[in-house]
Amino acid sequence: MSNSGHSEQLRLGFLAAVEVEGRGYVGGLLVTNQNGRPLEFQCTTPVKPDRTQEILYGKMLRPWLLGELIGQTLLQRVSIKPDMILTSDPDILELRNHIDIPVACTLDSTSSRSGQLDIEATAQMGGRKLRFHSTHQDDSKFVTRQSHLLPGQADLEEPLERVQEALNETIRTVMAR
Repeated sequence: MSNSGHSEQLRLGFLAAVEVEGRGYVGGLLVTNQNGRPLEFQCTTPVKPDRTQEILYGKMLRPWLLGELIGQTLLQRVSIKPDMILTSDPDILELRNHIDIPVACTLDSTSSRSGQLDIEATAQMGGRKLRFHSTHQDDSKFVTRQSHLLPGQADLEEPLERVQEALNETIRTVMAR
């Protein structure tokens, strides 16, 4: 709480995508307050690249699809805009090249899902080390300035798991029709 008597707010966006066998990827964005309370959720229909896109994008297909295409679409759809976006998929960091808010990956030091992206800058938030796209290393400064708004051991993976569970439930519901 600040001296002026009002609380500082931090809206976090949790972005994840799941692959649906034969149908492409479904993405979801959960916007929460700093305590993890849901404020808004949006998801996409399955997005599947065609063969020409697969050929033309090559190794950059997944970052383009998840970050630029699905991520941007979801961010445009939400009415409550997050102050930053968190993901556990380093390919989604590509989104940062197309928006003006920080995007961080909760990737641990032993994982490396993406060989295409150079992930360098790090910052600590809520008990997690976050990584950023190498062309947006200043995003770590934003996280450092805002980290006091989260409890020291806040679980930043748990909301991402909720997004994946919600996407899986949505997929099950649609497939059952």
